[in-house]
Amino acid sequence: MPENSPDRAGGHPRPHDLTPPIRIPAGLVVLVGPPASGKTGFVRALVERRQVDVEAVVSSDEIRTELFGASAEPADSGAADAADARIFEERDRRIVARLSVIAESTNVTPQARERLIGLARRFGAPVTVLRFAPDVADLLQQYTERGRTDLTEVDVRAYAAVMSRDAGVDRLRDEGAAAVHDVPGRRQSVTPGEAADRFTFALCRPPGR
Repeated sequence: MPENSPDRAGGHPRPHDLTPPIRIPAGLVVLVGPPASGKTGFVRALVERRQVDVEAVVSSDEIRTELFGASAEPADSGAADAADARIFEERDRRIVARLSVIAESTNVTPQARERLIGLARRFGAPVTVLRFAPDVADLLQQYTERGRTDLTEVDVRAYAAVMSRDAGVDRLRDEGAAAVHDVPGRRQSVTPGEAADRFTFALCRPPGR
């Protein structure tokens, strides 16, 4: 069980979840969670609270928008694969340029995490995983509230199923994570800002800053 797992019986954080904040060391921080699980809100709260600077967040969705625009849709599967390859090459370049970053994408599959953990290992950077694993009902409610048009409910359920099957705490540790922490959310009546306050980050600024 991760260090800050919620009380599964009552659905509320245990007292030791509240203080002191969990310290996340300098290194690669990998967010793992389905779409609409709260990753973006959490990261936005970290930046707003100046717990990390905006350059410390590498988001594949933001890179996609930078490269292809907010509404661009590949014409076919081949174009989509080429776009994904370009996006993740740029993501990897930004991670290597800094190393102490938050990698914001779904990362629910072992293959996605293997690529990130491999980068960290090349440069001797520790990996911390932050898991976003809401109940499916909460996940679907958040998906509906956000009005996402790039995914269907079936897609969201599929991501959640992969998360449940392939992103358990023990597996993440076996893959190379030095630490794994659950990030609380709606099920625990915790807002993104409150969740952000449960952690402190030692992400280093790049040389010369």
